[in-house]
Amino acid sequence: MFTGIVEEFGTVTNLAPEKDNLHISIKSNIASELKIDQSVSHNGVCLTVVSVNGDEYTVTAIRETLERSCLGQLKKGDTVNLERAMKLGDRLDGHIVQGHVDQTAMCSDIKNVNGSWLFTFTYDASSNNITIEKGSITIDGTSLTVVDSGPDSFSVAIIPYTYEHTNFRNYKIGTEVNLEFDVVGKYVARLLELHK
Repeated sequence: MFTGIVEEFGTVTNLAPEKDNLHISIKSNIASELKIDQSVSHNGVCLTVVSVNGDEYTVTAIRETLERSCLGQLKKGDTVNLERAMKLGDRLDGHIVQGHVDQTAMCSDIKNVNGSWLFTFTYDASSNNITIEKGSITIDGTSLTVVDSGPDSFSVAIIPYTYEHTNFRNYKIGTEVNLEFDVVGKYVARLLELHK
């Protein structure tokens, strides 16, 4: 369980495919504090630490994860948003984030709005995932509030702090990102679907 408040950046140091899996090695300031079997969010994807070596650690993404997220597009040197699992008793500063990516989206517009930014993302609506205005969305592991919501797109407002301390500073039109829709919204949508 995560909050969607990005804790640290990591840098991809190695990518090692093995059958349908991808072993991803990350260099980060938090690596020395990690233990094998811990869960860490990588651009919003919950992955298990399988080895730690000094300031680097390795996680493994399976085929289902690679198909549902954009982790398979990582390259050596890429920056990754990181968050360690929430501790029981901590404040929930973002929203409830499971680290289970629902699908990807494409950045379709970026507007500088006098000191902050408005990012618009477009996604495939055939999966029946939805956003609502003022609802929560997780983009590459970052907990955000939806500003504008459409049937296959939404916008989020990004303050300077978030811009500087997450991968938003690297996004361009056409950048693919991982989405996790609000878990409560997903349950409500599923219940309504079952009672049609």
